[in-house]
Amino acid sequence: MKSAESESIVEYEGKFFLGRTYNLQKGKLEDDPILYDPDDLTTHGVVVGMTGSGKTGLCVDLLEEAGLNGIPAILIDPKGDVANLLLHFPSLRSEDFEPWIDQDQARREKKTPQQAAEEVAELWREGLARWGITSERIQKVTDSVEYAVYTPGSDAGIPVNILSSLKAPGGEWKADKDLMREEISSTVTALLGLVGVEADPVQSREHILLSNIFENAWKDGKDLSLEDLIRQIQNPPMEKLGAFELEQFYPTEERFELAMNLNNLLASPTFQGWIEGMPLDIPNLLWSESGKPRHSVFYLAHLPDSERMFFVTLLLTAIEAWMRTQTGSSSLKALLYIDEVLGYLPPVLNPPSKPPLLRLLKQARAFGVGVLLTTQNPVDLDYKGLSNAGTWFVGRLQTEQDKSRLLDGLESAAGGKGGFQRSQASDTIAALQKRVFLLHNVHEKAPQIFHTRWAMAYLPGPIARAQIGSLNQLVKADVPELTRVTPRETSPISPDRPTTAGEEISEGTYETRPKGPKGVHEYFIGNTLTVSEAMKSAGLSGKKIERLGSNYLPALLAQADVRFLDRKYGIDTVRKISYLLHHPDENGFIRWGEVDQRDKAVASIDTSPMEDTRYADLGAPLIDPKLMKSIKTDFIDYIY
Repeated sequence: MKSAESESIVEYEGKFFLGRTYNLQKGKLEDDPILYDPDDLTTHGVVVGMTGSGKTGLCVDLLEEAGLNGIPAILIDPKGDVANLLLHFPSLRSEDFEPWIDQDQARREKKTPQQAAEEVAELWREGLARWGITSERIQKVTDSVEYAVYTPGSDAGIPVNILSSLKAPGGEWKADKDLMREEISSTVTALLGLVGVEADPVQSREHILLSNIFENAWKDGKDLSLEDLIRQIQNPPMEKLGAFELEQFYPTEERFELAMNLNNLLASPTFQGWIEGMPLDIPNLLWSESGKPRHSVFYLAHLPDSERMFFVTLLLTAIEAWMRTQTGSSSLKALLYIDEVLGYLPPVLNPPSKPPLLRLLKQARAFGVGVLLTTQNPVDLDYKGLSNAGTWFVGRLQTEQDKSRLLDGLESAAGGKGGFQRSQASDTIAALQKRVFLLHNVHEKAPQIFHTRWAMAYLPGPIARAQIGSLNQLVKADVPELTRVTPRETSPISPDRPTTAGEEISEGTYETRPKGPKGVHEYFIGNTLTVSEAMKSAGLSGKKIERLGSNYLPALLAQADVRFLDRKYGIDTVRKISYLLHHPDENGFIRWGEVDQRDKAVASIDTSPMEDTRYADLGAPLIDPKLMKSIKTDFIDYIY
């Protein structure tokens, strides 16, 4: 820490200006500024304090200073408080504040909106002036970074397409096998949690199956989608799991229940908000195309707990995957901020978010990525995991239990080094006042007490979802043209109907072989057309085709052995009759007399497909076991 020579706020050689020292005994603000080295955040930071302690103001100060120093950030906002960071009004005019004041509070105080706005503007002008903060500095913080608010599962802000998170990460499987398996485990746990399955990675059949499906795809560099995942649950690309055959380990009927749960999620109208919008492209969230740093706020206040957990886990996993592609750095290159970590890093439980967050806390330092966490409930934090945190900002606490748990964490972070006195720290924390914090930084010789500076952003309280659109307009958020990953068919599957959805790579066909109904045999007929005939049949005559491949199309093959027996005339012979119907009626009504008979018998047809082929969906009636049974009975009657 160092002193400034004047009251005016200057660029303190890249340091964060957070406030001034405070004398607890005298209850007096002192002149020495608190300057924090942003590189110290590579060892991560924790902000704790009860409601009303000034925690939000301190965190906004930290984020504003990060913006002024060109440090990009991804901000997780579970309650709507962090979105206040966008409310910078350099001119400090009352009309700038008016759209954001609490209209209900103004009515209760019998004030017009204009009067309330003028009072707020005057309050901010006076508060900033006391700290020597000018309009030019506010303008600079608005110009230094690009701001945007994203709303996963909603189009209130910028929607987020989470399907991109299922894509195979970059890198070589052999070289990064352990890291990719960690990513797979986190992703699978988050997915299963979204459909209400609490899955242990070692004991849960659901988790083991999905993890193997992901590994089978990712090790070959192949992406997965939810649609393709549903298909592969029903028809997995492996015959054994461990020492057991697949059917013994996880029977078809029980796998179908899992596929049904995921498909119901995919088919739900409310889930459509998750499959349109911006992908979780971490570099794009941190920097613009021109290289300008970004502060991307992920607003989650509208989501239920299960969906918050799902998204936070995917986001943390995406950040971790990106981080591992970066070169090492001792300087702070990017910041991850979680406004309320309650529930994401508990001391006993192991929610999906905990493993990737712990890995970030342990390993992000080497890549120059800092993690800043806040909470008002110290007893709900895993302090063993937070032993990697080098900076602690401690505000007023609510209970002695909170203080005791916090002291345990500080002691753990100190690692037995000198400079931390538990009894002295306990007395200091007990005497803290509003907006007064204890700064314990392992990179400094001793803790400091300081009073936070006035936030440049207006802090009216949690932002409502309906205000997010206006907030993005205020900062002129760059909203690229939205893309949507839409499956060709996402209608719910019935108990007798396997899913027909899949990831389209070429039109109408998929890499995953569809699952046929139980009791119906599958055969594969080779191509009987020349390339020119196939192109003509597909309507591609005269077009240049860069890549040709084989596609299996569904058809109904009905075959019978008909025995003619007449002892009087010495007749005893068997005739094989075959019919091949490419487009059977979806209701199962077939006029067999109008169907062309087939010359080839089933004995000359393959029982397994060729390699490197694709498959079209089966469709009705081929996916309905009841209809297929009815068709079989009708065919026997016809033959007889």
